[in-house]
Amino acid sequence: MKYEELIQHHSGELIEKLVSYVISKDPVEILFNFEDDDQWAIISMHQYEEDLEISLRLHPNQQFDLYLGYYDDEDEFHELIHALNQAEMDQLPEGLKKLMKKVVDDEKGMRIAGNFLSK
Repeated sequence: MKYEELIQHHSGELIEKLVSYVISKDPVEILFNFEDDDQWAIISMHQYEEDLEISLRLHPNQQFDLYLGYYDDEDEFHELIHALNQAEMDQLPEGLKKLMKKVVDDEKGMRIAGNFLSK
């Protein structure tokens, strides 16, 4: 399955995989990042054997994005971004949403126990 199809038609599965991974880690890092006029809180997982990064970003306007970054067979890097709809946002644990909002508001990353995010 191509990554474009995966992010468009199976985003719920990717979100579930990412959230399961993140809440099982100890500690979890929620990072703050920015580029030009945009900024976001981000949680990520990397699948090194596939040269794949799966991330969830929260922007100041309360918009969540699912991000896939990957290298193709010619070692070119590609980024795919999918804006989450309400059903996809409802999959996210409330604790994770609150802490990501705090990171965006404070413009400062944090480390926290993964089990705290699942509440």
